[in-house]
Amino acid sequence: MQMARDNADITAIPQESYDLGQITVVPQSSAIGAEIVGADISEPLPSDVVVAIKQAWHTHLVLLFRGQSLTPEQHIYFSSYFGTPQSPNRTSFTPMTEKYPEIVEVMNVGMEKERLDRSLSNAEAFWHTDMSYKEIPPAASALYSREIPPEGGNTCVCNMYMAYDDLPPDLLAMAEGRTAVHDASRNSAGRLRPGFDDEKDPQKTPGPHHPLIRTHSETGRKALFLGRRPYSYVPGLPVDESEALLDRLWGHAAQEKYAWCHSWKVGDLLLWDNRCAMHRRDPFDASQRRILHRTQIAGGRPY
Repeated sequence: MQMARDNADITAIPQESYDLGQITVVPQSSAIGAEIVGADISEPLPSDVVVAIKQAWHTHLVLLFRGQSLTPEQHIYFSSYFGTPQSPNRTSFTPMTEKYPEIVEVMNVGMEKERLDRSLSNAEAFWHTDMSYKEIPPAASALYSREIPPEGGNTCVCNMYMAYDDLPPDLLAMAEGRTAVHDASRNSAGRLRPGFDDEKDPQKTPGPHHPLIRTHSETGRKALFLGRRPYSYVPGLPVDESEALLDRLWGHAAQEKYAWCHSWKVGDLLLWDNRCAMHRRDPFDASQRRILHRTQIAGGRPY
């Protein structure tokens, strides 16, 4: 593994459990993810605990809180420690109620067929970054499980700091200073959103242009920022060269050594940082109920 360019001195991820004040941090893999033990996030947290949780979050990128019992108000309040909870995209997801616009229900039940057909339902959700098809994507997502199928539906996450650090020099040179179009027309299962044409030419993909390498607004570290692979395009390159570059970047970023997969239990809350991590979801049996609540934390324009 090559040296970590300008991310030096802050890339080491602890391999063993360790204490941060009142909480214990339990790493879930050598690449990404940690469980936080000793924090009841249904209650307001002392300021020093919030600081410790944020420290662990910036180290591990994804945090798991098990055995939680949260009302919508408590879920929103906890999310507010990390920024401003925002009303997510309602095109693919069902808002819980108008009383809680910050929460959507990620589920495969209780929806009319038209909405179910254009949602993720039980399909596999490919590697992606939440709502990167917006000019200003969310900084983070907090997903809380209420009903979970007996198998399937796992959520996997991958570390885009590490993927950046490990870029071969020639691939780094090709990616630096370039942007990619983040497709706004399709969701993370590849389904066309309402109001969009089924455009096949990547050069005509609708969506914002974000840098392939972005800087984290809080840590100052650089990470790959790829969004979604289908219909992406690197402006300024012929289509074949754009496809070749994106294929190499995605092939590199999606390596198992950067990833960890979480098997859900009821009462789990998973908090991930969209600025430096991607995620995907495994498919599951459509006859099994799966209901989770998600909040998203407002972010800034990628740079």
